[in-house]
Amino acid sequence: MKLEFSLAHLTVLSLSPPEVVEVAARTGYRYAGLRPIAVTPEEPVYPLAKDRALLKETKMRLAATGVGVLDIELFILLPNVDVQAFLPDLEVGAELGARHLIAAPWDPDRNRLIDHFAQLCDLAKPFNLSVNAEFATWRETPNLTAAAAIVRAADRPNGAILVDTLHFARSGSDLNDLRSLPREWFRFAQVCDAPAEIPKTLEEQIYTGRHDRRFLGEGGIDVRSILKALPPGIPYSLEIPTTELAKTVGPEERARRAIVAAKKYLEAVAVN
Repeated sequence: MKLEFSLAHLTVLSLSPPEVVEVAARTGYRYAGLRPIAVTPEEPVYPLAKDRALLKETKMRLAATGVGVLDIELFILLPNVDVQAFLPDLEVGAELGARHLIAAPWDPDRNRLIDHFAQLCDLAKPFNLSVNAEFATWRETPNLTAAAAIVRAADRPNGAILVDTLHFARSGSDLNDLRSLPREWFRFAQVCDAPAEIPKTLEEQIYTGRHDRRFLGEGGIDVRSILKALPPGIPYSLEIPTTELAKTVGPEERARRAIVAAKKYLEAVAVN
């Protein structure tokens, strides 16, 4: 089975969306993931819903290269979120041909979070977008079990779970639990490696997630077992921010190294 890879925007966050598409095409990716909604105040902002020139240029690069948009992010579900306010970004995602969106379930109130997740699913459904709840060890939805509870309770056909191999490994989530969940809940996966030893402090864990991941085969995560527990044939988004490496190696070369390492690792361990 041929593997399909997507270049996650976080891997090359200094690049604008059209530049991400170009780099993805030149380095052998089938898809790109775009981040029109910033997560932290420090990161660059690419407001595709407001910047029509940027949106037009992105669409032109997609058409010229044949690269597709796998996902758009990050739709953060905080306690005071106005889900309807996401509509312009959903419209942009549909205009770009995106297939999925990534939701960040960051609300400690479970019932309110489920309601907001269901609202986002309903808002995204007319655009044929799945809504993928990404769990992260340092947030209010810290593991697979918590994410599954949200998707199950919301009970929407386009509701899904995004497994990131780093978060799965660091959260202590169980492979048997992953195998037991409905296969349609998993539309794609974010894939990276990292040191086997889990950082002792919360700050170090966050830094690893946002700045210090590893190419496949260069860390200690059992990536093979995680991917084997997921449905075969789903795309793999390579989300591998490497801030230290970025000081000496440009974004295109980092993207190239990421996909070369992924192909080498996955062919060697025969995931599919």
